[in-house]
Amino acid sequence: MEPKKLTIPMDHQALTLLRAGERVLLSGTIYTARDAAHKRMSESIEKGEALPFSINHQFIYYVGPTPPGPGRIIGSAGPTTSGRMDKYTPSLLERGLKGMIGKGYRNQEVKDSIVKNQAVYLAAIGGTGALISRTIQSMEVIAYEDLGPEAIYKLTVKDFPATVIIDSTGEDWYEIGKTIFNG
Repeated sequence: MEPKKLTIPMDHQALTLLRAGERVLLSGTIYTARDAAHKRMSESIEKGEALPFSINHQFIYYVGPTPPGPGRIIGSAGPTTSGRMDKYTPSLLERGLKGMIGKGYRNQEVKDSIVKNQAVYLAAIGGTGALISRTIQSMEVIAYEDLGPEAIYKLTVKDFPATVIIDSTGEDWYEIGKTIFNG
């Protein structure tokens, strides 16, 4: 089956039609944030301050891009382990975040929050950062510049490849895979 082409931010109906295991190609705007940026956003929330970008209906990619080579917009841009952001994720989902892209498992609290807030978790393939970087058409730092590669970047992407891991109903492709392969 061909990957589903999606424009992000995406409307609620399109998001709720995604199913665990589906391959997608994302085009539009996504934001980057890793551990340090998530910690700062969490501190802002605790203080009642605004986040550095409108998170409503947005996607966050867990990546720390490397510096670009000559003639390139960005260097390698592969996913990092998503579980490190789990303690911050429910709070961001409550504020309107609709998608996360990373690699690896999510804890039960995050899965429950994904269902409650009608969001999705997507995985990008680890080890393909150089290939993924070719889908990135523009990049700009929008917050926490002092964090270097862990700053928040606004990326414009075209046909960014990912797989739906946890859909808005709570179906988990990793769990489905275990059942299929373990009988």
